[in-house]
Amino acid sequence: MSRQASVPGPFLASQLRDGDCYELENGHPIECLPGGARHANSNLRGGLALETDPEVESAGVDVGFMADEQTLRAPDIAVGNVPDAPGWAPGAPPLAVEYADVGQNERDLQAKIRTLLGAGTRYVWVVRLTGKRRVEVYEPDKRHVAYPGEELNAPGVLANPVLVEALYDPKAAHEAALRNLLQRRGYRDLEAVLNKGREEGREEGREEGREEGREEGELAVVLRQLQRVTGQLPEANRQQIGQLSQAGLAELSEALLDFGQPSDLAAWLERN
Repeated sequence: MSRQASVPGPFLASQLRDGDCYELENGHPIECLPGGARHANSNLRGGLALETDPEVESAGVDVGFMADEQTLRAPDIAVGNVPDAPGWAPGAPPLAVEYADVGQNERDLQAKIRTLLGAGTRYVWVVRLTGKRRVEVYEPDKRHVAYPGEELNAPGVLANPVLVEALYDPKAAHEAALRNLLQRRGYRDLEAVLNKGREEGREEGREEGREEGREEGELAVVLRQLQRVTGQLPEANRQQIGQLSQAGLAELSEALLDFGQPSDLAAWLERN
């Protein structure tokens, strides 16, 4: 929420300090008052949905952009051109989002939109929180309105379309952020993560199956060799041999070459 300050100015952006509750339009101060609870909640949700987009390298809330020495504007959300440095950001953000709730000064809002677009902003999204929820999309040469269920696009700024409701609804914002964060890690969406997990599980199962197959094959070979050397094996001996490790089977396969009778196998099993 903003209103014309009682002190007319003109002032320079350099005369304002970080934390001052003013913006400047042609040197004249515009008082910026705190937003209400609905405004603040929506602002946070929209920031989450936008800042996590895979193409976004910087974003901020209430960042002061200095278009010139007498112009300082701070969008509710700025996407792009937000340096990690003290002081005002130069120029304008590629995408600016404003939340309009009760008490919105329409005259100042329209002036702010014109200033941002004139300074280089490519898209201004005005989220209307009163009446029917909607987003007014302003570009330098056109304007349109989008409603819940429709997508907002910002080519060159955002990789993904944004549902109108993701700018104020927590569930939609969280879903957008989850999709964005997964894409930052190389996944298309949550289903792609689940599919990869299933495939890894199948591959692990196949590997375990191959390992079990190798062990069973080695056991079968040793048992056949023993039967040739010592004759039919007692079931107790079979169970003991079946519990041997792979290394134990390898040792038995060498030792059985010296066996001459069943007692040799029993003695070897006793020792091992």
